[in-house]
Amino acid sequence: MSSEITMPDTRNTLVNLALFGLMVLILLTSLSTGTVQISLSDTVSAVVGNADPMTDFVVNELRLSRVVAGSLSGAALAMAGCLMQTLARNRLATPGIIGIDNAATAFAVASVVGVGLSLAPSAMALAGAAAATAIAFGLAGANGTRGYRFIVAGIGIGAIAGAVTQLMLSRVAIDTANAAYPWTVGSLNARDNRSVLILGIGVAAGYLILMCVTRALNTLQFSDAVAIALGTRLRAVRILGLGLSVMLTGLAVSVCGPVGLIALLAPELARALCRPGKIPLTAAALAGASFMLVADLLGRILLAPLEIPVGIITAIVGSPYLLWILLRPSPRSLT
Repeated sequence: MSSEITMPDTRNTLVNLALFGLMVLILLTSLSTGTVQISLSDTVSAVVGNADPMTDFVVNELRLSRVVAGSLSGAALAMAGCLMQTLARNRLATPGIIGIDNAATAFAVASVVGVGLSLAPSAMALAGAAAATAIAFGLAGANGTRGYRFIVAGIGIGAIAGAVTQLMLSRVAIDTANAAYPWTVGSLNARDNRSVLILGIGVAAGYLILMCVTRALNTLQFSDAVAIALGTRLRAVRILGLGLSVMLTGLAVSVCGPVGLIALLAPELARALCRPGKIPLTAAALAGASFMLVADLLGRILLAPLEIPVGIITAIVGSPYLLWILLRPSPRSLT
């Protein structure tokens, strides 16, 4: 019996360590790759503060903040997606698909283009994510976050938010629209350090809270009757999970814009690698960070010196996978 208890934890731990090592390797590769190529050893020296001034400037001043923003936003979107899928018991219930990303983007763009709203983009993105979730939750009625009604309502809200974003961009000067454009496609170029710091605090706080309620979240994979019998306070856990999903999504969008398919791809990979029965939040976060870093790296080098926004790269890779999920549901589906 002891082996049956420890084996899942051992496998998940090994998966998490492997994903962490992969993320670090991708991170160092991203720091060393660009117009100025730097060896991995020199990159490591720059990170620890032992490099020459030029290498230190390229790595720490030009690239490090971008890589940190990418890893944090990828982890945040992946955790939000994993949480939302668990709450809705549906693999398609991710922040991007149910409209949270688009609503957060619309509010952030409203702050950038100046429509009488003076709050910072990060605060506006959080407000937009919360508003979209509240509306979708209300339209879903008694089902709450469960069932397809919640997803359909979110899709409609996302479509409206996307249209509002395009309307705002069409009514401002071209220079202002260009400044807001990265928010609409997802980009890690020239992100605000204050927003990245807030995102880092949010990711750390959200992860610690989730680790404290892991057992309760795991019971959500069962029916309500079983979860209640196991001592789970369903309403409190669902409200907490939904609130954390909104926070993580809003903060991530305030940094990178709508890169929604990360929230779909990362949890799927985590579930495929980890043993069933537990929600793979850590593995999903590490996979999300890795996906984001790879997408950003590809966007920087494929058509260099031109840059492809990270949101376009993830859409190209993730959209076919989304179609595959719709056409061929997995036997381990949450539905």
